[in-house]
Amino acid sequence: MLQYLSCGESHGKYLSAILEGMPSGLKVDESLIHRDLARRQQGFGRGGRQKIEKDKIEITGGVYHGKTTGAPIGFLLQNTDFKINELPQLFRPRPGHADLAGALKYHEGIREILERASARETAMRTAIGAMCKLFLLEFGIEVAGHVIQIGGAKLEEEVAFDQILKRREGSEVNCISKEVEKHMIAEIQKAMKNKDTIGGKYEIRLRGIPIGLGSHVHYKRKLDGRIAQALMSMQSVKAIEFGLGVLEAETPGSEAHDEIFYDVKKGYYHKTNRAGGITGGMTNGAEILVKATMKPISTLRRELRSVNMQTKKEEKADFERSDVCAVPAGSVIGEAIVAYEVADAMLEKFGGDSLLETKRNYDGYLKQLERS
Repeated sequence: MLQYLSCGESHGKYLSAILEGMPSGLKVDESLIHRDLARRQQGFGRGGRQKIEKDKIEITGGVYHGKTTGAPIGFLLQNTDFKINELPQLFRPRPGHADLAGALKYHEGIREILERASARETAMRTAIGAMCKLFLLEFGIEVAGHVIQIGGAKLEEEVAFDQILKRREGSEVNCISKEVEKHMIAEIQKAMKNKDTIGGKYEIRLRGIPIGLGSHVHYKRKLDGRIAQALMSMQSVKAIEFGLGVLEAETPGSEAHDEIFYDVKKGYYHKTNRAGGITGGMTNGAEILVKATMKPISTLRRELRSVNMQTKKEEKADFERSDVCAVPAGSVIGEAIVAYEVADAMLEKFGGDSLLETKRNYDGYLKQLERS
């Protein structure tokens, strides 16, 4: 199984991470990793930090002649905007941020808290997720994310997987509809004008998923629970839905569940995907479909009311350079997060110290399914 640990502060000298558990023999395409890092920095409504940083990672271990060795893989990213020792201490916590609870819990200043609580650390998650995407591609599993809502602008259209990859290209908000994109940009511009911020929702899809990843036997092994926890750990995410999601509350059972069919060539399958590809904590062979809702960024130019932690007097919250809308970037980070969890579930089920061994185990399982 996979595990990783990241290190570093928003304005520190480096961000770093170690990914452990990736089998040997995986061909590492660094261009794919750098592509996803660049995608994470794009999007209408991003702040000035993205113009300063041009994120490129250095792989410091675990890869030899372009292939993984089975040893822990090291990632290192140097921050161009390295100035942590020059930045002032803050005393007026921002509502909605980790500032207040973190400063009280760790008995430290707000600066120490916000530097690690910052979404800057998701650059490492994006790099790790990109490595996991490379692993998943070896088994024909692909990942795609796109933005389906910003403020009041919503995408109502359901679209096929290939269309997500094709139609999101060139979009400033990672949306598949040019018309909806205009409304999304207008929502962001309105927030800018009002010195406000705005949230939204993105969708992550994975196709080529085999039946049986995850498990029903223990709550920590349920794949939807693992994906939900991982996505909820991302800054600003406040809600997760699979398939129909919250619409299940108003949908009768006859229209909420995916009926089961069988074909000699396809085996067992579903014609609908209301469950989002996971039932009983296990993948059911359909695409994984998960949606994440992001709150508005908690740093506003129109400062909200707060309390000075030194004087205990009411004052306006501190302001740090920030985005107006980070939902497009969130959809890229979400891809990485879900890719990691699915890669972890794949290795949990099929194991292997080498990619060759993992593939052998995987192929044997597919043959077993064919006979069932």
